Amino acid sequence: MDTPAISAIQASETAVILLDQRALPQTVTYLTCTDGNDVIEAIRSLAVRGAPAIGIAAAYGLWLFARQALRADDFWSQVQHALTALKSARPTAVNLAWAVDLAYERMRSFAPQDAVLACRQWADSLLAQDITLNQEIGRWGTTLFDGSVRILTHCNTGALATGGYGTALGVIRSLYQAGRLQQVWVDETRPLLQGARLTAWELDQEHIPAQLITDSMAGTVMAQHMVDGVIVGADRIATNGDTANKIGTYTVAVLAAFHQIPFYVAAPLSTFDIAAQSGADIPIELRAADEVRRVGNAQVAPENFPVYNPAFDITPGSLVAAFITEKGIISPPFSENIPRLISKNV
Repeated sequence: MDTPAISAIQASETAVILLDQRALPQTVTYLTCTDGNDVIEAIRSLAVRGAPAIGIAAAYGLWLFARQALRADDFWSQVQHALTALKSARPTAVNLAWAVDLAYERMRSFAPQDAVLACRQWADSLLAQDITLNQEIGRWGTTLFDGSVRILTHCNTGALATGGYGTALGVIRSLYQAGRLQQVWVDETRPLLQGARLTAWELDQEHIPAQLITDSMAGTVMAQHMVDGVIVGADRIATNGDTANKIGTYTVAVLAAFHQIPFYVAAPLSTFDIAAQSGADIPIELRAADEVRRVGNAQVAPENFPVYNPAFDITPGSLVAAFITEKGIISPPFSENIPRLISKNV
């Protein structure tokens, strides 16, 4: 499978270079992070976003913190403080904590200088492996569809949100490369328009046939029999199949269920949280009110008007037809099949 030319994360000998997704689609610009705090700010401000991508970025961020800690007398104390700071940057996406916890485990058996090298090697391997496993997700996803299909997706789950291929958008890419994709419906994904700004931009770069719709139009295109399947990504998945994803995903899942359209979640195994028994165990990040009161620089609601702005919602596992992972398709019953597949691949 071809890998998209888009790269959201790169690394030099002394820095992490992140595509600034806040500037898209108008401008393609990069942030050079030479300090771990730069990476934390990039994650918090959504300069880099998407569960797999922020996990990779956080691993590189820990490496930058560790490089700086070499100059301190309390190296391991500094690293542990950095670990906590990185994990709190965005609490819902489990990939972030997973990536830095495993990096720390690999570092602990070495002296400081070699620990820094081990962390960098882990971050490099995450970036390389993510592309491969996303391509496997894409391959498995194509087995769920017959003929030429029309897919609706929500938020951005492509090369920008991962190491370079995509989860839900990776399945869409694989369908397109196989000549089996007729059309993509791209939800704009309010309030930050990741579908309009990012997914539409990615699809346009690769000339994949797609149309942009507002979030409120999803039910209409389903009712008009214009959708054969829905594929979304995830930020955290509980063992019963409850799924945290970008706000609005739950609405799409309910609409798909009503119209008897299969609703699939594409995610790597690192997005499954065995400690979370259900969606009630998943923390939901609340974000700034101005993300809703404004669109870009334009104010669209009264200044200081009260706003409730959860970044994610929980889609019950009962609305999910299947999970698409790098190790295969997980079908219901999820409470049995999710732990079984993960235990086989630990």
